[in-house]
Amino acid sequence: MSMVRTHTQCQGGCVSFRSFSPSHSISQRTHSSASSSSDDATNGTHTWIGKGLTCVCFKRKGNYERICINLTPLQEERLKRLKHRMQVYFDASRPDHQAALRALWSATYPGQELHGLISDQWKEMGWQGRDPSTDFRGAGFISLENLLFFAKTFSTSFQRLLNKQGGNRAAWEYPFAVAGVNITFMIMQMLDLHASKPRTFVRAVFLQMLSENEWAFDLLYCVAFLVMDKQWLERNATYMEFNDVLKSTRVQLERELLMDGVLRIEDMPSCSLLC
Repeated sequence: MSMVRTHTQCQGGCVSFRSFSPSHSISQRTHSSASSSSDDATNGTHTWIGKGLTCVCFKRKGNYERICINLTPLQEERLKRLKHRMQVYFDASRPDHQAALRALWSATYPGQELHGLISDQWKEMGWQGRDPSTDFRGAGFISLENLLFFAKTFSTSFQRLLNKQGGNRAAWEYPFAVAGVNITFMIMQMLDLHASKPRTFVRAVFLQMLSENEWAFDLLYCVAFLVMDKQWLERNATYMEFNDVLKSTRVQLERELLMDGVLRIEDMPSCSLLC
């Protein structure tokens, strides 16, 4: 399907719609494996918002700005599921959470036996101590799901980052697993999914992507991890600069999500880093 651009006037502002080509490539793969740019958008810069958003209007009253979005039933259902995932805390007593942790170990170190859910072995992956469950407090169970998705879906990229391959690495590198938890939390904040009402165009664009691919959040996570590592190397960063690198990663993700022609996560320029 070719892209169709039309302009619809809503009360208080102008909105643009875009239509999508059928999802393929990485979308099929994910189903099988289960800032400056934000400021530009909210100041009225030309931004394409996806089909299926029955009304996306931008209202201004003095310095007050508001984005109104009516979601399709599919978007509402997938957003509900994603919000539920974000609200689940890691519970070390739950068998399914224990199984997910073991699955992460197996995907990360195939063929290497895990001695226990509390073990010094976890430090190899970049957890802060012997018990990785204590590091999930910031982002919950979804941060474990994100790491597991990355390990299973893009194992080459996952292993390269895990083993800090490529580039001139710092003597004091970021801890891989803990960095992954922080990336999950950063994306949740960036997409503003906890808010009862949308406040950014980044969220509106992401909701369209979610309707195209149920695993859009997990795929965005993988892209974000690679962007973070790339910026880490470009800045010759050390552990104490991790938060600064994470902030600049968010800025780049927001910029790419709001680019013309970025209709799916796969269209983001940085998605080409995945392998």
